Amino acid sequence: MITAGVDLGLTYVKAVILKDWKVVGYSIAPTGYDQEQTSKHVLHNAYKTAGLTQDDIDFTVSTGFGRRQTSLADATISEISANARGVQWLGPQLDVHTIIDIGGQYTKVIALDDDLQISKFAFSDKYDAGTGRFIEVLAKVLEVPLEDIGPLSLSSQNPVHLTNKCLVLAESEVANLVFQGYKKEDIIAGINRAVARRLVVMARKVGIRDKVLFDGGPALNIGIIKAMEDELGMEMYVPKMPQLVTATGATLIAAERFMGNVLNLKKSQFN
Repeated sequence: MITAGVDLGLTYVKAVILKDWKVVGYSIAPTGYDQEQTSKHVLHNAYKTAGLTQDDIDFTVSTGFGRRQTSLADATISEISANARGVQWLGPQLDVHTIIDIGGQYTKVIALDDDLQISKFAFSDKYDAGTGRFIEVLAKVLEVPLEDIGPLSLSSQNPVHLTNKCLVLAESEVANLVFQGYKKEDIIAGINRAVARRLVVMARKVGIRDKVLFDGGPALNIGIIKAMEDELGMEMYVPKMPQLVTATGATLIAAERFMGNVLNLKKSQFN
């Protein structure tokens, strides 16, 4: 049994290949203008890393913002369901019942019950302080590469306080701080803290229980991790490849649906 999951996000497309319940390949690429072409490119790269071709794939599930923009999927699933399924697969021993997932357009907070099933969830407002796009745009104002904003923020001695959670207003506020001569590291640290404050407010409304798992591409930013942990007053769990959790959940659901289809086919032979 070989299945694929593809997560079509606003900024990146991610694909994961599962063979007999083991991840054997993956790929990531910027979304670009043509989501259909990007999804094909990313899936084919994932097949290649697994030593497979498209003909080897039994079932494919797409998820994310652009989940209906690919013709290679046999089914679609919401990113909430896919993300939760990916976390369930990481193992109940993690004792995770709260998920914070930062996406390019929206941030999701998901609460899981004792059986690791979704009990409650919430979305952020579009492009507010707490989304990947918010971070990306403000980093561009400061001319700081995304991979540098985490380490740079940790060197700050005097983080600024950002007052605006709206992206347009925050962009003007950051430009004004640059004009006033504030250091880049202090502004970046302020951006990370603003994101952390917004996410923690969302998480507390949904309900924080036991360990918090932090995923999505921005979970690679050690500055946000530190700011989040300071706000929460607790350590978070961050997967080794946080940007792939949702795509992994999609390919797990693909495997479960394929198995269900096979079982239904076998039952029909006896009816």
